[in-house]
Amino acid sequence: MSFAIVTDSSANLPNEIIDQYGIEIASLVFRVEDRVYLSYEKGQDNDLKRFYTMMRNKEDVKTSCIEAARCKELFERLLDQGQDVLYLGFSSALSATYQVAQMVLEQLRPKYPHRKIYHVDTLAASLGEGLLVLHAARQREQGKSIEEVYNWQLDNRLRLCHWFTVEDLFFLKRGGRVSAATAVLGTMLGIKPVLHVDNEGRLINVAKARGRKNSLDALVKHMEETVENPAEQTICISHGDCIEDAQYVAEQVQKKIGVKDVVIHYVDPVVGAHSGPGTVALFFLGSRR
Repeated sequence: MSFAIVTDSSANLPNEIIDQYGIEIASLVFRVEDRVYLSYEKGQDNDLKRFYTMMRNKEDVKTSCIEAARCKELFERLLDQGQDVLYLGFSSALSATYQVAQMVLEQLRPKYPHRKIYHVDTLAASLGEGLLVLHAARQREQGKSIEEVYNWQLDNRLRLCHWFTVEDLFFLKRGGRVSAATAVLGTMLGIKPVLHVDNEGRLINVAKARGRKNSLDALVKHMEETVENPAEQTICISHGDCIEDAQYVAEQVQKKIGVKDVVIHYVDPVVGAHSGPGTVALFFLGSRR
């Protein structure tokens, strides 16, 4: 390969895509009680159903960003192999992961003066980040240089639209994303938030919908408003152990918007610990976020 593409486990890419394009993954960490887990381990499938069962039982899950030592080991392996490196990281407004990777890469730069090293804060999360990584991998396969792929990321990351909703407001409340009063009232009235990620990579509560189906339909409506060339692009849907709802959204965007290529995958444990079971998120390229 002309250069290595590295991202983190919060990109939520399916193993088939990771393996097909030779994408390198730096894993975030989560803890349940006294046990520590990596969100991604090459060649292994986490028992995500079991994880989401723990979440539904309101078990306390702690998360942390990538570890500098593990990150350095990954980057040094690639650089020692003579590869240039492009790192695409989790939104710096949602995690310290990008800052850790950036620090490690800048520390390594003097040691590898003949290697090209680039890093991008995608200002994205979950399969939104993953979709930007997928574009990078496809461009590399088409023969684009590391500079061309890097510049495309900078020019297009704010076209990467994130729209999502959650089933249980408890997890957003626990993470400080909604107030306790909003969570209690919303749960009583069956009100579901509709959220997106803004141009600064922050999670923003945009609207409310009454009932689950209306909240899923709201994601599709927002896509209709800004999507560009839907029949010609891959769109992604991630879910917190609610595949039927993810499939419903996929069917709607195919039927109403003409989308042809859809990738559906789980929200990983680190992101899922904050959004909770029942999360459904829709990602695509549009005219604006």
